Amino acid sequence: MERQERHEPVAARIDDPWYDALASGWGELDGTVPACAPQQRAAEPDAGRSAADIYLEVQRSAAFQEVRARYRRFVVPAALAFLTWYFAYVVAATTAPDLMGHQVVGAVNVAMVAGLGQFLSTFLLTWAYARHARLRRDRAALELRWDTQEMTRGMAR
Repeated sequence: MERQERHEPVAARIDDPWYDALASGWGELDGTVPACAPQQRAAEPDAGRSAADIYLEVQRSAAFQEVRARYRRFVVPAALAFLTWYFAYVVAATTAPDLMGHQVVGAVNVAMVAGLGQFLSTFLLTWAYARHARLRRDRAALELRWDTQEMTRGMAR
């Protein structure tokens, strides 16, 4: 059987089709654009730099550091609060069975209420994280991604 290979040139689509859809209307609560959003885009890639140099430059930029700082300011306290709540539940369940067995209403005891509270707090934390990301980080991260793609456009990978 004869094998035929046809390689026709295909134009690469560099622009991000999700850019406008994701970023439209997102910003801070007062409707302003985050301070860390870049003001201008790179027009042409610098032929003398490698992709690694570009990514290191982006990582060292003030905009990237601000996105990471916003991430840490939410995640570290939220994770500590949730882990404290979780371990308090586990410790109370193992060391204070009388407290956990105390009936609240009918057959529902403190352990059941606290266990359901664990599920509720997980969902609330997930909602709070998604909201924080949407309002505080997504626009700036999308701008960084777009700028990085613009800077690496045309580079051999």
